[in-house]
Amino acid sequence: MDRKITKQLIEWKNSAERKPLILAGARQVGKTYILKKFGADEYDNVAYLNCDHNEQARNLFAEGYDIQRIITAIGALTHQNIKPGKTLIILDEIQEIKHGLTALKYFCEDAPEYHVAVAGSLLGVTLRHGESAPVGKVNIIKMYPMDFEEFLMAKGKTDLLRVLQSRDVATISMLHTTLTSLLREYYFVGGMPESVATYVKTLDPNAVRKVQNDILFVYRSDMSKHVSTSEAARISMVWQSIPSQLAKENKKFIYGAVKAGSRAKDFEIAIQWLVDAGLVYRVSRVRDVAVPLKFYEDFNAFKLFLLDVGLLGALSEIEPAQMLLSNVAIKEYKGALTENYVLCQLKCVSDLFAYYYSRDDSKLELDFVVQHNGVVTPVEVKAEENLRSKSLSSFLSTHPDLRAIRFSMSKYIEQDRITNVPLYAVVLPFFWQKP
Repeated sequence: MDRKITKQLIEWKNSAERKPLILAGARQVGKTYILKKFGADEYDNVAYLNCDHNEQARNLFAEGYDIQRIITAIGALTHQNIKPGKTLIILDEIQEIKHGLTALKYFCEDAPEYHVAVAGSLLGVTLRHGESAPVGKVNIIKMYPMDFEEFLMAKGKTDLLRVLQSRDVATISMLHTTLTSLLREYYFVGGMPESVATYVKTLDPNAVRKVQNDILFVYRSDMSKHVSTSEAARISMVWQSIPSQLAKENKKFIYGAVKAGSRAKDFEIAIQWLVDAGLVYRVSRVRDVAVPLKFYEDFNAFKLFLLDVGLLGALSEIEPAQMLLSNVAIKEYKGALTENYVLCQLKCVSDLFAYYYSRDDSKLELDFVVQHNGVVTPVEVKAEENLRSKSLSSFLSTHPDLRAIRFSMSKYIEQDRITNVPLYAVVLPFFWQKP
């Protein structure tokens, strides 16, 4: 399956400032697949080495950082003739090799002519608790599950994708029913590549749900394998609480909803592990809406979202038929599905920073506030076609310099200082936005 990240990988390959590449992302988002495909398409050959449970690979850097010796060893282990600029060296699960990340510094300094890409399922955890990536000596690209546009590509709906990307609002509106139906499918399938591939191949919702449950099982196994038993239990408790946290109209993550009487100190390490593993996104509240939003971040108030809306449906145990055959699930689980879906789509927009806004002394809350190309935009999320926006209208009345976006099931509509964008077109306003 084609992925939009390939464009970034090609830019990395052709960059005069190219350094060893770290492809970061959660397990099962397709890092290994896309690196192999990129290597096969763009290079003469690929030297792929999986470092997990590979005793020979474990000793790769044991004798120091003589890069020519290391390259010779990689060539021998992969049975490839490694040539500068012609061979893509892929070191998969690099975190399993002691000093593997440190070695990237020496690839950068001593052998920049070689093209080296590394990936790992728990690189974020490794970087925080073990080795550190050599600052200034690597390029980093983040990879996420497939977004809705990539889902359309996988289904062969490239004609619809071209219309979506055309800015032709009239034509997009004509295809509203078709795109809404496909969005309902995406809510169920999500963007994990194996889930998408299974759905495209079989059109069997039960097979897709099995894949999703298998992925969730792997994630739970990671939780127990890499931390102590007590910490794994806390990580699991936070993980299992996310559907109920999102389904409630909370203005922030509630520790007491994980375990009665608990406080931040009881679960902050568990939450950070999930964030570092790429399994959840932490969205902080801001106290004010101004550039840069980071200045107004409230570290004590935040929401957690799952990395994929399809996995959220599986974790929430929502029946496939309920999601595929009607809008009931979309309407009833607005917090647990629609907001999570929007946040996941926003994560795929480069240089976009997402927060949310609420006031402790009132019910006013903005689902998201985003900063992109130096522009701050309030965002409201509606699971239905309802265009009433009490909080958003109230907020805009006190911020006359801002324009807002409302994502909903309605068609594209310009309404005073609010642009209503259909939920199937989340990323488009930010690609159109001018700095």
